[in-house]
Amino acid sequence: MGKKNKKDKKGKGVEKNAAKMEKKISKRSKREEEDLETLIDEFRQLDAKRTQVAEVTCSFPSPRLNASLSSHPEKDELILFGGEYFNGQKTFLYNELYLYNIKKNAWSKLEIPNPPAPRSAHQAVVVPQAGGQLWVFGGEFASPNGEQFYHYKDLWVLHLASRTWEQIKVTGGPSGRSGHRMAVCKRQILVFGGFHESTRDFVYYNDIYSFNLDKFTWTKVCPSGTAPCPRSGCQMASTLDGNIVIYGGYSKQRVKKDVEKGIVYTDMFLLKNEGKEDEDKWTWARLNPTGVKPSARSGGSLAVAPNNRIVLFGGVHDEEEEENIQGEFFNDISIYDMIKNRWFAGKLKECKGEKKKRRRGPKERETVEEANESPETRSSTEIVKEVVTEDGTVMTVKQVLNSPDTKPITEIEEEEEEEDDDEDDSETSTSIEPCPRSSAMAAIKYGVLYIYGGMFEVGDRQFTLNDLYCIDLHKMEKWKVLVETDPKTQEWLDEEESEGEEECEGAAGGEDDEEDDDSSEEGDEHPAVQPPESYSEYLSRTESYWIKVAKDNMGQNAKEKKTLKVAQAMAKTFYDSV
Repeated sequence: MGKKNKKDKKGKGVEKNAAKMEKKISKRSKREEEDLETLIDEFRQLDAKRTQVAEVTCSFPSPRLNASLSSHPEKDELILFGGEYFNGQKTFLYNELYLYNIKKNAWSKLEIPNPPAPRSAHQAVVVPQAGGQLWVFGGEFASPNGEQFYHYKDLWVLHLASRTWEQIKVTGGPSGRSGHRMAVCKRQILVFGGFHESTRDFVYYNDIYSFNLDKFTWTKVCPSGTAPCPRSGCQMASTLDGNIVIYGGYSKQRVKKDVEKGIVYTDMFLLKNEGKEDEDKWTWARLNPTGVKPSARSGGSLAVAPNNRIVLFGGVHDEEEEENIQGEFFNDISIYDMIKNRWFAGKLKECKGEKKKRRRGPKERETVEEANESPETRSSTEIVKEVVTEDGTVMTVKQVLNSPDTKPITEIEEEEEEEDDDEDDSETSTSIEPCPRSSAMAAIKYGVLYIYGGMFEVGDRQFTLNDLYCIDLHKMEKWKVLVETDPKTQEWLDEEESEGEEECEGAAGGEDDEEDDDSSEEGDEHPAVQPPESYSEYLSRTESYWIKVAKDNMGQNAKEKKTLKVAQAMAKTFYDSV
């Protein structure tokens, strides 16, 4: 009894502290939000001038992250709303609405009068009633310099049949927040967690609210049991029997004054509805799943698949060292079976040609199976991808795969393939897949997973994407690229560098100028491709040059095998760009 009372008191203490912090933030952020409300009102006035619905065909949406991607409940379409984009100097927020026609592989922009204000990190869910509805709650608006935030607490519904937006003005709902999660459970929408941030303070939530789709009323849910810690960016999904699964998430804690520490969660919870008909009686329970669990990460993308399964794609794990943060980005797939309470890696099946090349003996298969079962014995494989920008900058995208099952090519397989014909190896070893990323948008339609946009970082530079990939979850054979975009064309404006360039313009130059000149010359004077030579012919002719470039970028102490891989990746990137 003593332990139980101690836990209850601790839980109440956490709630009180959260309430105090929220009140404190509310006062401090009120002035900030008032300033941003003026800017938001300007967007609303512009939207108010639109009086007719218009659907315009377009190539594809601009790059963005933290938008929402939903599958239309009645049509072969995906619905993209909102999002944000940062170009190094300015933050852009969107309230654009796009439709992706799956059969035609075509995007269109849908302009509807009186939409919600621009936002990102909101949540959207679809329900099939009345010809289909898209429900949107919360999110954030940021000032152009990204230093002030406005957190929405409004609720909107897009009537897909009539193509009209409607704001549902009901009291008693969640406070303003972003990074929360939302799921449809029978005839209600449940909202969990999120955060609210001002210039100096922040607060994370672990509360739950329910919106009744029949009565149009908000209710705060007070489950029994131990709730998850306050967090944002977790993964949330509803089960067929009316329960809710919560996985992972992220929060910040203030270690000392002006020093914050990020926490990535890997725990799982079940919010179980134990009430009878028309009665809500919820209980929190901790889940301890088996199988191959995803590595710690935030910014992953979740979608609910058929057969009571959850699909998790990508994400990032940040290594924080004082003021320096290094991000490790992922593009792997993890699948959680909600019935078996088990995680397993979403590995691609090998085609017949690959199976012939990669036969394993019985002993080798046993070794691989043992490695898969034991997390301690699993080795990781580091995959380095190089992209050369127009100004000669070399971007290194690093991916670490923890499970041997999910490796595109293992070291054993790589050695066997090197024994095959060089030309065959160069043309067949490269597989199509989304590059590692976080904050992408995910949706599933007819058992096919779609991944759109997101971002990755190289040093201090952020690359925001607008590509579109899909993979059939039933077959798991290969990724298909529907819209491919080139990171080399990405706009990035570094304020400090641009000011430095203006001050030094016309000067004889210093070390920085020499480095810039070298990189631009390097980008302009790579060995030219001599048509009609193939990539393998080009590589054999210029490999020594690319190895030198790779060593210059990676350092002379880099391992020879890794340097060779990077050199070949750079050569391939240049060859494809010509």
